[in-house]
Amino acid sequence: MSLSVLAEERKMCILEWLEREGKVMVVPLAAHLDVSTETVRRDMAALEKEGLLKRVYGGAIKPTFRTDEAPYSMRQKVNFEEKRAIGRMAAEMIQDGSTIAIDEGTTPLELARAIQGRKRLTVLTNSLPAAVCLLESLSQDKFSGKVILLGGEVNPEQQAANGPLSERIAREFRVDQAFLSVGGITLTHGITDYDLNEASMSRTLAEAAQEVIVLADRSKIGISTFAHMLPIEQADVIVTDAPCPADWTAALEEKGVLWVQAPVKEDS
Repeated sequence: MSLSVLAEERKMCILEWLEREGKVMVVPLAAHLDVSTETVRRDMAALEKEGLLKRVYGGAIKPTFRTDEAPYSMRQKVNFEEKRAIGRMAAEMIQDGSTIAIDEGTTPLELARAIQGRKRLTVLTNSLPAAVCLLESLSQDKFSGKVILLGGEVNPEQQAANGPLSERIAREFRVDQAFLSVGGITLTHGITDYDLNEASMSRTLAEAAQEVIVLADRSKIGISTFAHMLPIEQADVIVTDAPCPADWTAALEEKGVLWVQAPVKEDS
């Protein structure tokens, strides 16, 4: 195994600890990974440059404002069981005969994987991995219906089409439900994303939908990212693996936003 692969595995471990605990300390992490404290500090410095953590004395904490997103391949591995649980819960909200839109991102991909047993479903997506997954499911008769890939310029890092052409195509449709990936959710700044084009595409899908369902694992809660997507009250449902923060409950009820916590199966 190459040193670069080992370094990526260490970074993944640091991020997983950080999402679980909210803070990581250098010394116990070095002992867990069986590496020097200097190695851990170098990994943390690299992750800080990517905007994924903030170094503090003796360790690191989660940033409260993020301007850059981890690569798609890395995000697929972080909080995987939580994302799968969210995908399963969201799939239960889909009815036979519905027309739905599935956004780009790793959590919507888990939704695409979870769709089974539905009939006469029409699915729009700008995500290449989601489209491939859905087509495989159709060929295996996991559900019936059709898949429409929203075209346009493809972002190779996010494996999705977005930008003005994609939005123009998306505006041709009306859907029952839009399932959206986000970068962060706060009461103050609403729903945000890392990339302007991604945020604009998600906003376009939301405008086309009768019901907007936000998919967000616990790492997105309380985080603000670079690009504004939607005011929080424009979400009808937030599906996450985290309990609703106590100080959010009254505000969400007032805004008419339903918080749904997906149960995570440890033996999944």
